[in-house]
Amino acid sequence: MGEALPALAQEPPVARAAAQDVVYGVLRRYGWGDFMLGQLLERPLTHGETHALLLAALYRLETRPEGAHMVVDQAVAAAGELAGGVFKGLVNGVLRNYLRRRDALLSAAAGDDVATRQHPQWWLRRLRRAYPQAWEQIVAAGNGPPPMTLRVNQRRTTQAAYLGCLESAGFAARPEGCSGVQLFKPVAVDRLPGFAEGWVSVQDAGAQRAAELLDPVAGSRVLDACAAPGGKTAHLLERCDLDLLALDNKAERVRRIEQNLDRLALVATVRTADCCAVDRWWDGRPFDAILADVPCSASGVVRRHPDIKWLRRDGDIRRFAQTQAAMLDALWPLLRPGGKLLYATCSVFPEENSAQIDAFCVRQPGVELRYQEQLLPHDEYDGFYYALVRKAF
Repeated sequence: MGEALPALAQEPPVARAAAQDVVYGVLRRYGWGDFMLGQLLERPLTHGETHALLLAALYRLETRPEGAHMVVDQAVAAAGELAGGVFKGLVNGVLRNYLRRRDALLSAAAGDDVATRQHPQWWLRRLRRAYPQAWEQIVAAGNGPPPMTLRVNQRRTTQAAYLGCLESAGFAARPEGCSGVQLFKPVAVDRLPGFAEGWVSVQDAGAQRAAELLDPVAGSRVLDACAAPGGKTAHLLERCDLDLLALDNKAERVRRIEQNLDRLALVATVRTADCCAVDRWWDGRPFDAILADVPCSASGVVRRHPDIKWLRRDGDIRRFAQTQAAMLDALWPLLRPGGKLLYATCSVFPEENSAQIDAFCVRQPGVELRYQEQLLPHDEYDGFYYALVRKAF
């Protein structure tokens, strides 16, 4: 997905939107598409572009059945431009075979867990174990489209005033939380009133909880340890003036932080650094508050990034947990006594969340767990976990 959509940057907006719809649709229904190709191909197809073309064509055949013949013709024509056209016959045969056998294939797919749930089997197994009463809700949310939520920059306007601006511009919306606005229908950001001027940013309501929970007082020395692309950094600064240091270990991601802060007219110290390599960037002055928005499986935001489900592997969860533990241990000595640290992930897996914090509280002296919450994916927000801890001494 990351390679496909940028290639359309020069195409008209309508073409980009149509292509994006297909890309996201294919990835959200990848389990179904992969099952179908397993039934229709005698052996796995090793040519990646043709494999992707077949998945896209099957998705279109299922979602636009009235245009079946056009879809097949277009797919065959596209196959003629790939690999010297050697797969034209294969593409034509597979798609026509699908149309002939559609009812039987759909019946077979209904009995396959991955094809119906659109999640890998190991992922489903983890969800069932962790959330025996809610796993189906999590799966359904992960397969649907995400809401579009804005964060109002309270230095520029108010939630109520911006809702009025949206209404005047013809966009239906409702308030969400303390400073959020959820649009009834997504819209391109360049159409949003005041976006270029920094009135609002796009940020999920669940992500907006981070600044609200950490809630540093004005003038505090604050560290955002994994800050890119800068949404939480900006939200903290919109709430009050801070001496804030934002880090990320990739230069291109640091540039995104800087661009976001520039648009919003906010000021922070931004550096390219690995937060765990403390001796390379820390000046020895303790922080009053630390936001540790750590790398994770991103299992709570798969409706925004549906490729994640299929790129992750079961063993990745343990590796993420090891990285998270190392980051917590590296950051804890940087916090002053009485200071607070907010641990955050966009995961729903307990190994990265409550189990991680339980182990941290045992491992490190002076940790006081003040608050934790697990947000499961919902119509109003994505899946996030937060744990707020205080350093007693």
